[in-house]
Amino acid sequence: MPFDPAQRPLSLTEARVLGTLMEKARTVPDSYPLSLNAVVTGCNQKTTRDPVMNLSDGEVQQALDALRHLGLAMEQSGGRTTRWEHNFQRGVGVPEQSAVLLGLLLLRGPQTAAELRINAERWYRFADVSSVEGFLNELQERSAEKGGPLTLLLPRAPGAREPRWAQLLCGPVDVSALATSASGGAPAPAAG
Repeated sequence: MPFDPAQRPLSLTEARVLGTLMEKARTVPDSYPLSLNAVVTGCNQKTTRDPVMNLSDGEVQQALDALRHLGLAMEQSGGRTTRWEHNFQRGVGVPEQSAVLLGLLLLRGPQTAAELRINAERWYRFADVSSVEGFLNELQERSAEKGGPLTLLLPRAPGAREPRWAQLLCGPVDVSALATSASGGAPAPAAG
């Protein structure tokens, strides 16, 4: 059975670690799978991250262990150090294009379909914005048998030309908190 965020949502740290593994698999394949040190460095990047975090080795290791338990990350032993890789597509049960969009949402927070298309360039080339929207809509309409919806189209913010999309891997999105947030940062999980 695929990972179901309704049963056990990811923590913000787990989401950052998973997104980092997904990103580095595509952008630096020669150094992938990643050592703990490389995962920590990727998680704490100051660019292409929202919010910016400062995670310790211990916090990242705890998140990696939790992701392994959920079937979303795998440990590779051998050589001098343990290395980590993601198992997102199989663990969640989504195609490559959907995994790319979810990975970007995990790392950068809510974005418009056009922003996602531009930001995905190094990960995957989408033909146009409508193809991005098609995958996002599929993720939003995902059946309960497959683990339920994984994206949410947010209400258009005042003054914004396009609505943004958010991921639901960290649980329900508090839309009212996002609307009042001046930064427009990552969605806050709803209390529940």
